Amino acid sequence: MQIEVISSVNEARADRFTHRTAIVIDVLRASSTMVAALEAGAPGIFPVETVLEARALQRPGHLLAGERFCRKIPGFDLGNSPDDFTPDNLRNRHVVLTTTNGTRAVHKAMRADNILAGALTNASACARAAAELRRDIVLLCAGNHDDFALEDGLCAGLLIEHLQNYCSSAVETDDFGTAMLGLYKNSSNRVADTIAGASTGKRLTKMGFGRDVQRCSQVDISSVVPRLQGDMIVNV
Repeated sequence: MQIEVISSVNEARADRFTHRTAIVIDVLRASSTMVAALEAGAPGIFPVETVLEARALQRPGHLLAGERFCRKIPGFDLGNSPDDFTPDNLRNRHVVLTTTNGTRAVHKAMRADNILAGALTNASACARAAAELRRDIVLLCAGNHDDFALEDGLCAGLLIEHLQNYCSSAVETDDFGTAMLGLYKNSSNRVADTIAGASTGKRLTKMGFGRDVQRCSQVDISSVVPRLQGDMIVNV
């Protein structure tokens, strides 16, 4: 199995996904939020790129969720904080989600045979599901605006480590993937501190989202694997 790692959404080209399984990674916070929403009982999430698309797609009973510049979009029901997505809030309601990078990354990967959402919180379950699909894999780090985000690289490294354990065939990765695997191994005993000290973690903490940073830094606490089916993300 071949694994390629893309450092940010702006580096993604459609031809890099053809006949492959894509895992979209946005640890802070879109992919972590998708895991939380499905775990809390949402039957599905519609990932869209723009606020206008989100409003146009809303139907009675749907919840609008998302962020711009890390803040909840005015007039939306929920932001992009995993803590917003509770069983009481959702009550089996579909979610229409738009975020700065995470939902854009999902759309960038549309040429893939399969699209999963990976986070630190569901890394083991996500890697196992990807291995069972028996396709070469592209790990798409959403990044922070136009730049690589350290937390996404850590997650990519963890996913590669799990994939090495779950795949029946030999796993080969590109140079960037090898670097991310090394990054994770060197940081595995201090993941939360590493993320809190990185640029996105610092910014979110300064804005009052320190709890989000802590929650999204937890490793392998969920068995939920968000997967795109049609235009909706559901639990595998």
